[in-house]
This record gives sequence, structure tokens and C-alpha cells, in this order.
Amino acid sequence: MIKILNCKNKNYKKKLIEFLEIRRSRKSIDTSIVSNILNDVKKNKLKAVIKYEKRFSKNSKIYASKQEINSSIRQLEPKIKKAIDFAYSRIFKFHALQKPKDIYFTDKYNNKINYKNVPLESVGIYVPANLPSTLLMCAIPAQISKVKKIIVSNPRINGKLNPAVMYAAKKCGVTEVITCGGAQAIGNLAYIQKVNKVIGPGSDITAEAKRLVFGAVGIDGIAGPSEILVLADKKTNVNEISTSLVGQSEHGPESQCILVTKHKEIISKVKKNILKNLENLERKNIATKSLKKHGLIILCQNDKQIIEVINEVAPEHLELNVNNYKRYLSHIVNAGSICIGKYTPMAVTDYNSGSQHTLPTLGSAKFSSGLNVNDFFKKISYVNLSKKGVAKIGKFAIHLSDFEDLKAHSKSIKSRMRSK
Repeated sequence: MIKILNCKNKNYKKKLIEFLEIRRSRKSIDTSIVSNILNDVKKNKLKAVIKYEKRFSKNSKIYASKQEINSSIRQLEPKIKKAIDFAYSRIFKFHALQKPKDIYFTDKYNNKINYKNVPLESVGIYVPANLPSTLLMCAIPAQISKVKKIIVSNPRINGKLNPAVMYAAKKCGVTEVITCGGAQAIGNLAYIQKVNKVIGPGSDITAEAKRLVFGAVGIDGIAGPSEILVLADKKTNVNEISTSLVGQSEHGPESQCILVTKHKEIISKVKKNILKNLENLERKNIATKSLKKHGLIILCQNDKQIIEVINEVAPEHLELNVNNYKRYLSHIVNAGSICIGKYTPMAVTDYNSGSQHTLPTLGSAKFSSGLNVNDFFKKISYVNLSKKGVAKIGKFAIHLSDFEDLKAHSKSIKSRMRSK
């Protein structure tokens, strides 16, 4: 079921990159319809949104009233409310520590430069169907940042709101709930609601929609299907390895689960245990497709190869389920989130560890970070030069503007430099 790559082969890295690229290229995914939907929404606004909602979701109700939201929340089980409250508290406390600080600088000429963090005025959060955890992860940092307008787009299922998502939305101070999904939801947020930024994960369709609206609005990134890489040794509990791999694979057929190890003897045990964990799984077909298509076991020869492989994969989630994780930790520079030790299953970080679960995928952990409070601020520089200050630093600026053959720049600077 799951492929094996042996790093004993000299060209193992080339084979690894080729394997990863099949999924990362997204060539097998047809998203050609997205641009048509977005253009239609841009031109015909709500009429177009309703048209596509009816076509794809049999839904014609695009907005949720406060009364409908409160009615939905009343249907929610108390234990789910408590779980959301618990997760909210932990996520809020951890993310509140991420608040950026303004910078105030004054030099000896009394030139003043300030660098201030200004919250975005509005954000649109896309939340796939029944994922209150995603709403919490995306809306709490916006709430901490004091974004004035937080709009959530969450598709109806069989015409109904999701009570858990609605409860989480109310708790996070969401301003408005739009009940549509797919590319039409992204178009709604960008072209009708005209939010400053669209954030949140979704399908390949919504990811492509986010890519295409970028420029009209900001985006947090283009999230691909979920990923996990587990590092294990001969002492790692086999069931812990398998459940983490299967747990990630049930997200969808395009999810990717990778095991990295130096110990050949555990591979057959893991493969058998994976089959056992799939037996009565509700999403067995989805998980099986994921493991067959994108699953991989990488047998490394040494620690150097392990580090090289992990940094090349740059996984969204990394589990270091080995006793001697310290020998690897400082060398790993490409990962969205690192779960350290046997008592840290990645699945907990999806909900209530307090850390973020909206993370870089498809190798983008090489250059980007998970969603954080900074994503909800823009930075503005405030420059206030003194009479003496512009004279002192202006002459050096003129040297550079003259060198760059921008003579009008030089004239502008000289116009502010007084002789007395």
C-alpha cells in the first residue's frame, strides 16, 4: 500500500523530490472553472454567488441572521461547547503573546522614525464545513489584533448551519456569517464584502480562488492538503506511528503521510499496523487513497540523511517521536510545526495545544510560517526629520540619488536643506 524509498540508493534525493513534485505540482487537479466563477461574481455580485451555490450545494440562503445563529447554537451539545471554550482559552493565551511591538527611534540630530503596527480593518475567514477548530485558529488572532470587521464564510450542510462553527464564531466576536463555500465564497469575500484580507484553508478550488483574488485583497497563503512526517526509531511504539499516519490521511485523498526511520525492522510492523487501524475507520476509503497515492516510508542510513530528508520535505507537521530528538532539533529548519517526544501527537495541535494549525504546506515551510497575530497587522513607517537632521543625512542621500541618475530626487532633498 505505502511506497518505500531506500536512501542507500545514491540518487535517493532526486527520487524523493520527483515523488514530492507529483503532488506539489497539482497538475492532476482541474481548477479551470475557478476563474470563470470569480469573474462572474466580480461582475454580477450576489446574483452570481447564489447561482453557483444552487448549482454546487443546492443552497440559496447566503447569509445567516443572528436569530438563526442563536437557534443553531442551542442545538449544540454541552460537551462540545466546553471543548470549544477550553480550546479558545489556550489558543488565545498563546497567541496573545505574539502581539508585535511598535518601534520608536530618535537619532542624535533629533530625526524620529517610528514603526507602528496597525490592525487591518477587515478580514474574511473561510472555514470548511464542520471545522470549528479552524475558525478558532483563524479568528482568535484577528480578535487579539483588534480587527474591526471579521466575516466568516462557512458552507451550509443540507441547508443547515453548523452549530459548533456558529458557537465558535460568536465566541470570537465574528461580525457576520456568510453561508456559502468554494470559489464563490472567496469571490464574495473579495468582491462583495471587499475585505482587506482573505484567510483560511480549503479545497484545491478555494486555494486557487485565493491565488486569483490576491492583489484585489491580501491572502495568508495558498494552503494545500494536509501533511505529516513522523520520525521514529526501533523503540518508538508502532501504534503511535501508525495512528499518526492514518490520522492525517483521513483528512483527504491528497493528504500526505511520511515515515522516516533508520531502522528497517520496524517498517513491516508499521505497514501491518496501518492496515489494522484502517479496518473500522469511518473514513477508510479516503485514508486508503491518501496512503496509496502519497504515502511514503523513507529508510535512511544515518542521522545526516534524516536531517536532509526532513528539510527537503519541509512538512506541515513533524512528529519527532524518538528519545534522542535533541540531536535533530537544532538542525531542522523547514517545518510548519514540530511535535516533540512521544507524548505530543500532532492531532492535539489541531485542536487545543494552543499552537496554530493553519500552517505552510507543499514545501512552503522553506520560506513561510503558520498563521499568526502578525498576519492581521500592516506595518507603517512614520518619518519626522529635523531641520538639522535633513541637512546632515540629506547630503549623503544626494550622493546616492545623483549616482542613480535621479536628479529630481536630489532637487527635492536640496529644497528641504536650509543654509541657516
